[in-house]
Amino acid sequence: MSSEPQIIRTEYSDVMKKSYIDYAMSVIISRALPDVRDGLKPVQRRTLYDMHELGIRYDKPYRKCARIVGDTMGKYHPHGDSSIYEALVVMAQDFKKGMILVDGHGNFGSIEGDGAAAMRYTEARLTKFTQEAYLADLDKDVIDFGPNFDETEKEPLVLPVRVPNLLINGAEGIAVGMATSIPTHNLAEVVDAVKAYMKNDEISTRQLMKYIKGPDFPTGGIVVNKDELPEIYESGQGKIKLRGKVEVEELKGGKKQLVITEIPYTMIGSGIGKFLNDVANLVETKKTTDIVDISNQSSKEGIRIVLELKKGADVENLKNMLYKKTRLEDTFGVNMLAVANGRPETLGLKEIIEHHVDFQFELMTRKYKTLLAKELEKKEIQEGLIKACDVIDLIIEILRGSKSVKDARECLVNGITENIHFKSNISRKMASLLRFTQRQATAILEMRLYKLIGLEIEALQKEHETTLKNIANYEDILNHYDSMANVIIEELDAFKKEYGRKRRTVIENAEEAVFEEKKIEEQEVVFLMDRFGYAKTVDVSVYERNKEAADSENKYVVHCLNTGRLCIFTDSGKMHQVKVLDLPYGKFRDKGAPIDNVSNYSSAQEQIVMVCDAEQMRFAKLLFATRQGMIKRVEGAEFQVAKRTIAATKLQDEDSLLDVQVVTENQHIVLRTKGGYFLRFTAADVPEKKKSAIGVRGIKLQKKDELEEVYLFEEGRETKIMYGEKEISLNRLKLAKRDGAGTKSR
Repeated sequence: MSSEPQIIRTEYSDVMKKSYIDYAMSVIISRALPDVRDGLKPVQRRTLYDMHELGIRYDKPYRKCARIVGDTMGKYHPHGDSSIYEALVVMAQDFKKGMILVDGHGNFGSIEGDGAAAMRYTEARLTKFTQEAYLADLDKDVIDFGPNFDETEKEPLVLPVRVPNLLINGAEGIAVGMATSIPTHNLAEVVDAVKAYMKNDEISTRQLMKYIKGPDFPTGGIVVNKDELPEIYESGQGKIKLRGKVEVEELKGGKKQLVITEIPYTMIGSGIGKFLNDVANLVETKKTTDIVDISNQSSKEGIRIVLELKKGADVENLKNMLYKKTRLEDTFGVNMLAVANGRPETLGLKEIIEHHVDFQFELMTRKYKTLLAKELEKKEIQEGLIKACDVIDLIIEILRGSKSVKDARECLVNGITENIHFKSNISRKMASLLRFTQRQATAILEMRLYKLIGLEIEALQKEHETTLKNIANYEDILNHYDSMANVIIEELDAFKKEYGRKRRTVIENAEEAVFEEKKIEEQEVVFLMDRFGYAKTVDVSVYERNKEAADSENKYVVHCLNTGRLCIFTDSGKMHQVKVLDLPYGKFRDKGAPIDNVSNYSSAQEQIVMVCDAEQMRFAKLLFATRQGMIKRVEGAEFQVAKRTIAATKLQDEDSLLDVQVVTENQHIVLRTKGGYFLRFTAADVPEKKKSAIGVRGIKLQKKDELEEVYLFEEGRETKIMYGEKEISLNRLKLAKRDGAGTKSR
């Protein structure tokens, strides 16, 4: 009998809220954030475990990455091959990780942002460090396993990592509503800090920082805000200021060159290309004239970016300019967020070490409990075999007199002799006194005859002594904090000895980079922009020589200062500002650059109605006219703003800005509509308004008509225009009042 479908009535917002929180937590816990215990995200943990399961050890041949990715995706991580391969690649890149976890073979990308080759071309295997520090003792029940996504496999919930990986390799990840960003640290320093904490758990963060000086990035560089680090490591949040390492090399002829040998960690990838572009830009815009040539001579040996300088260049000022104007000085935002006890937490340095040490004690407790159980089992069997060797003749008699293994076992364990044939009653009586355990009985029944050789019996007794020593040792480790702590410290010391290396990143306090910006010589230039939107500036003398061609070929020609700004008014009612220095300056026949590239203006969404010099309109009044016939005058000073884009006027629905012109009190205005209506009135008739106002009606439009042209002229000066094939003198039009219907041209 089928049950009726149930309809659950509930508030939709509650369902959405619960669903979103579930999704957010899933992303946080299952994808983006590392676990504080092993410092790994799920995709990294699953990839390393899969490589371990496939037997791709450090001493075995490399295997295709496609095989690793496919196996990981099929068994443990059903989230797409690209995310798995990307995680695998990052774990193999020595310029991103403090200690690489994967030994890559093939093209695994470069520090300059080149991507890795496709997974079908590259190969990988685990490193010795990963094998020893991340995947050892998986067979000793040290961690919990859980079902995979389809419950066909078991996967580790955390790896038994022996070193604080969260600090050594750092982490980066964007979750929902939160992100983690943990810098890399030096293995040897982290080990020393963990040992110091284990010897004194009351130790402060500042005391821990005697061991961990600060981050140690694989790219080196210089941390320049040393005094701010204690607060960052206390709270788990803050900004680390990083600089690249710059060396000065002397050349022949008294010339010098700046050589960048280390870059900030944040510059990895496309940042290097951007840095080169920024330096080239400083040269092009004449912010510096000291740089003669730029070349990137980086190779597998390391970073080497060379800036060749002209003779007599101010080296210190130039270095400071590079720090200030490029990403050679950058900030690394620290947010030490990790999953601790199943929930995301922002952790300080001491808390991370505390979680790590607690995890190590948990691992060691489980490991030595497993080892102790195995040794106790061995002890039981060894004692049974030694005891059996002492009465071996009786045991042989029992075995020969038994009809089945069951009867022999019963006799050995419980002394039951009913079904066994003995040579004498003394033997039967002795057999009835036997009390071996089940495990001992099994070992006796499976014992081979060669074990009865004298030397073998001696070896068994020695093995028994070793087992007893192991049991005493394991019980001591499990029962005494100091003993277990010593075991953990010995392991850490071994890792430090084999894998420790010198610090790469320098930690210091440096003064704020200050440079004297070379004052640009102020000069008058002419801004030219053609009808395709290509803009440039030229010298006034160049313009004068080509005046006729310049005026006919360009839509906008504006005289301005090279240190000034231009205002671009568009039909959408916006005003965009552009620095004249941002425009290419050169020859008359140079093409220029699209105005879209140097301002917020977008030719795809709006049209330019007027371009003027910001300084020239400061004391002027601007006349605004829209297609629906709305007009107003606005003080030019209202447009003296710092923002690159502002709303220049308010528009009615379906309306657009038609024209903006500089206007004076004694001028006359003529409005012409698409339908051929002309209306003439004085500029004084137009009220002054704020830029945020719509304005007033300039002309009453006929149905489906719109304003098409605005003319300004001086009274007494004849001004003629062409309308169709007819020449019209604006001075002879009848002077009327604003907001009239106008006169139709015949």
